[in-house]
Amino acid sequence: MIEVRLAVPTSVERVFAVLADGWSYAGWVVGAAHIRGVDPGWPGTGTRIHHSVGAWPLAVRDVTTVLDVDPPRMLELEARLWPLGAARIRFDLKAASDGCEITMLEEAIKGPLSVLPDQAQSLFLLPRNRETLARLSSLATRKPT
Repeated sequence: MIEVRLAVPTSVERVFAVLADGWSYAGWVVGAAHIRGVDPGWPGTGTRIHHSVGAWPLAVRDVTTVLDVDPPRMLELEARLWPLGAARIRFDLKAASDGCEITMLEEAIKGPLSVLPDQAQSLFLLPRNRETLARLSSLATRKPT
C-alpha cells in the first residue's frame, strides 16, 4: 500500500467530521469533480458516495463504498473508477500533542492498475495523496462561520 502522512493542527474529531461529510469529497479528493449523491447513514459500512471524476463532458460516474469505519479513528473505502479499476483507501487518525496525525493508505485492488507494482503506483499516488491530505487539512482547520 502507498502511505502518506500529515500532521494537522486540529482534533481527530474535526478531521473525522470532514471525512463523515460525503458531500465535501469533491472539495478535497483530488480528481473528484462532482458528488451526485450520498447514501443515508454515510459513513456507515456499506454506504456509498455517488461521484463523477474528471472534467465534463468526459467525466466518469462511479461510486465509493465504505468497507469499514471506527469513528473517529478510521475510515476504509473502496473507490471505483471503471474502466481503470478500484482502490482500497484507508484513513487512520491519531491524536498527537499538537493536533492529529492523518495516515492515508491506498492500493489499486481491481482492474488494470492493480497489476502495477507499488513502486509504479507510487509515482502517481504519492503526489496525488499528499495534495488530497493538504486539502483535507484545509477543510478540517478552517474557522467555523
